[in-house]
Amino acid sequence: MFIRAYLRASTTEQDATRAKQALIDFASERGHKIAAFYVENVSGTKLERPQLFRLLDDSHEGDVLLIEGVDRLSRLVQEDWALLKAKIATKKVTVVSIDLSTSHAALKPTEGMDDFTKGMIAAVNGMLLDILAVVARKDYEDRRRRQAEGIQQAKADGAYKGRPVDTKLRDRISELLADGKSIRKVAGLLECSTTTVQKVRAAQLKAFDEAHDAFEKEEKQLNHKIEQSRCPNGPWPTEADYKLWADAKDALHKAGQALEEETTGIAY
Repeated sequence: MFIRAYLRASTTEQDATRAKQALIDFASERGHKIAAFYVENVSGTKLERPQLFRLLDDSHEGDVLLIEGVDRLSRLVQEDWALLKAKIATKKVTVVSIDLSTSHAALKPTEGMDDFTKGMIAAVNGMLLDILAVVARKDYEDRRRRQAEGIQQAKADGAYKGRPVDTKLRDRISELLADGKSIRKVAGLLECSTTTVQKVRAAQLKAFDEAHDAFEKEEKQLNHKIEQSRCPNGPWPTEADYKLWADAKDALHKAGQALEEETTGIAY
């Protein structure tokens, strides 16, 4: 029997390995060692979890899938939970969760235990696992509902402003991107998620697009006035007209130059 531990956190900002020592201690207290750890940062509401399915692919009949809590394994809707359970059953892997005491029997010696008792323990364990999976999903939905209600109320009161932006972090990300560092390298150096770096990058692209659109608008208006000046008694473009065009051109040049510097040698 091999014990394979699964560690999961919902986002890259969270530490998926937080419970690693607790799992090690849990197994050790029962005379076992963990053979391998499978760690990933992905929502428990998603069935597509590469590390979880790699764990199952690596497992053999009689192996144990060890988790801190059932919610680490599933916050899935009922249909997806049924698919995951079927995969676990096909591999004949036993789920042991620290928060499900009936599952701990899988780590105890079974010599002398008759088939009826083993079957009863497995049946009870499976039923409770189902219940906790449903509870985990309901907890997720309740939190999402309360969050949405809170945001809606805050918007109605004019108090909701969204998540505050860390301007210092964004500035440092911009500097490192401009230095030619990859998105993953920047995330590692600043201990933030690649998603955060990508958002800064996307904001820079948006700023460039907006500057480009503004320049095109001013250039179109200037060209229109130049065309008008060619008509008899047509008005000549004023100095202010040229200044608006020149300012827009300068802003576009700066945005494009920054973007070009950050793009040079950039990688994911």
